[in-house]
Amino acid sequence: MAAVALLLPLLLLTTKGCLDAPAGDDRRAGAATVLADLGPGSQRSGQRLPWPSEGQSSLVVEGTGHVGTTGGQRPVPIASLTKVMTATVLLRSHPIGAGEAGPSVTVDRRAEAEAGSSDESTAPVREGQRLPLRRMLELMLLPSANNVARLLARWDAGSQQAFVRKMNRVAKTLGMTRTTYTGASGFEPTTTSTADDQMKLARHAMRHPVLRAVVATRHTRVPGVPGTVRNTNRLLEQPGVVGLKTGSSTPAGGNLMWAAHVGPAKTSPLAIGVVLGQRAGTSPAQGLDAAFSHSEALLDALRERLPAALAGGGRARS
Repeated sequence: MAAVALLLPLLLLTTKGCLDAPAGDDRRAGAATVLADLGPGSQRSGQRLPWPSEGQSSLVVEGTGHVGTTGGQRPVPIASLTKVMTATVLLRSHPIGAGEAGPSVTVDRRAEAEAGSSDESTAPVREGQRLPLRRMLELMLLPSANNVARLLARWDAGSQQAFVRKMNRVAKTLGMTRTTYTGASGFEPTTTSTADDQMKLARHAMRHPVLRAVVATRHTRVPGVPGTVRNTNRLLEQPGVVGLKTGSSTPAGGNLMWAAHVGPAKTSPLAIGVVLGQRAGTSPAQGLDAAFSHSEALLDALRERLPAALAGGGRARS
């Protein structure tokens, strides 16, 4: 009886602690279990997402958590995903508010000369042409113009080398410990990173209103630039997709950062994915086709399984 009398207060205290646990803690624990079921290491094969079997990938659902990473964390070439960091650095140095065009940038002789290159993606700009930074970002990010990326680096820092130093400093502040930038465009295969590091950048980029608006643009017209400027990210053709950036080369394979709402409403959770190194060593077109295919499969399966899984996880813990 004495032992029971001593244990009773302890049992009551323990029970009270369980009853008083914040509901948010339960939701976070439930979400973590649900995401583990969707992740690459899940033992529930029917719930696991169709993760790419090659390269690297990373997937996060904002407000819910990190779903998973595949392919290890060895730095690999990332091609034009580099331009997301280029845009990030530019917008830190030259902030643009919503609805603003930003400072004017003058096209130099070098950017015009590089526009004629047949070895890389470019935009047909002319020496002396002046465009606001917002329009230059569209030329850099939608058709992935390398000559515009290098022009903006020179405009901002005086030289591409000086701008690259800024890129690497910002990468360090974002915790991108396995990333090395060697150019502003991504044309150099020596610019390398990992899926998890690029995820850190993607999440940061999607919090910037101007950058988020630009990468969600499917096509536009830029004064003084002939024709329609089209986004290379054909994943934007799917409802709910709001970004983010393509990158492809023979050494890098196909790379894709993407962002999409999981549900039909714009207020539904935002999923952000990074897929690197798809069909590396083949043509850039083949690599990018593979990156799109695997990303579409991930997104479709996530939209199908996440809402029901979250609802089921919540019921199991209520």
